[in-house]
Amino acid sequence: MFKRKFDKYWNFETSDTKEFTHCYHMYPAMMIPQVARKLIADNKPKHCNILLDPYMGSGTSLVEANILGINAIGTDINPLARLMSKVKTTHYDLSEISYWYSEICMAFTFYSPADVKDTNFERVSNYAFWYSEDSLYRLTFITQLINERVPYEYQDFFRVALSETVREVSFTRNGEFKRYRMKQDRIDVFKPDVFKNFEMKVIRNMKGLMAFNKYENGANSIICDFNSIYGIPNDIIADGSLDMVVTSPPYGDSHTTVAYGQFSRWANEWFGFANAKNLDNLLMGGQKSKECTFTTESIKPELEEIRVLDPKRYNEVLSFLDDYYFSIMNVAKKVRYGGRICYVVGNRRVKNVQINLDYFTAETFERFGFKHEITIVRDIPNKRMPAKNSPSNVVGAKVATMSNEFIVIMTKQ
Repeated sequence: MFKRKFDKYWNFETSDTKEFTHCYHMYPAMMIPQVARKLIADNKPKHCNILLDPYMGSGTSLVEANILGINAIGTDINPLARLMSKVKTTHYDLSEISYWYSEICMAFTFYSPADVKDTNFERVSNYAFWYSEDSLYRLTFITQLINERVPYEYQDFFRVALSETVREVSFTRNGEFKRYRMKQDRIDVFKPDVFKNFEMKVIRNMKGLMAFNKYENGANSIICDFNSIYGIPNDIIADGSLDMVVTSPPYGDSHTTVAYGQFSRWANEWFGFANAKNLDNLLMGGQKSKECTFTTESIKPELEEIRVLDPKRYNEVLSFLDDYYFSIMNVAKKVRYGGRICYVVGNRRVKNVQINLDYFTAETFERFGFKHEITIVRDIPNKRMPAKNSPSNVVGAKVATMSNEFIVIMTKQ
């Protein structure tokens, strides 16, 4: 089987995970920057010019590659992830950002609900259930200011701050990535300061931008929306051209693991992004496969055990693994000989059976011409995911989330 090495150095328990533009926006199950940084620094092949993250999420690997002077390509079918990653990898002119921030703040001082031009909130599902009328009007006023007063090239910087505000001033419960409403007694006393919340986000992000701009070195990132399950366009990445892949793929389908779609729905609906309501169905494993292509020996006994316990869950797991297999196949084609892949994965439990996704990852890449170097095991005390989740989608029925990550490192032969 594929060798694992337990290494507490990789825990980074006391590290500042909010450095540079990593502070910009909360996102489920974020890879901490120190992991991406060390993976790139320690494993980049000679003459490393292009790095890919095929599940870029919040853009951690892209930011770290750019800081180290490496161009990066990232893709994600989640519009919020693309917005975040674009903004986090852009060296905005801080003086311009500061000026337009002061203009927005000035407008806040003269705010009146009568100034809000668009009071049609139908794009937001059950908007009266999730927001007070005052919050809806103030959020709309901020949107209006960004669209009408801020030059186009700086608008997305402010939209990232607004995205977090949209979620935080809603009636969603704290500490949840899924959409659970506060109890009524909490709602009765919940009076968020919408403008202040937005201002604090912008100030925080400006500090991160200042630090990031010190590393402006000509490296840049390209943000894409292709789905690696179905292929990687040759006009974006030619076969055999990638030097390195650093990524953290989903550990399972979004419905039963980390709820990326539900978390992102607040912003995706607010901004009118496509597929806001059905994103989880489009993510890896979101559609049930009628027939699976992959074969595996590394996790065959575990899959059989799940099949006996619960055929429905077994089919859901197979659907995810089939999508993951195709994604790996398509990524593998793009990596040059001597290129490296670093996949940070988690081994989730289904019906209390652990699925060793690190073994499956290494086994699948091996099928496509890669040699396994090592799998590093780290504790995840600072992982940006709940201490417990609700895989059954039953409110109150929770289990502990995983406490380790497995970093699979392989070389194209």
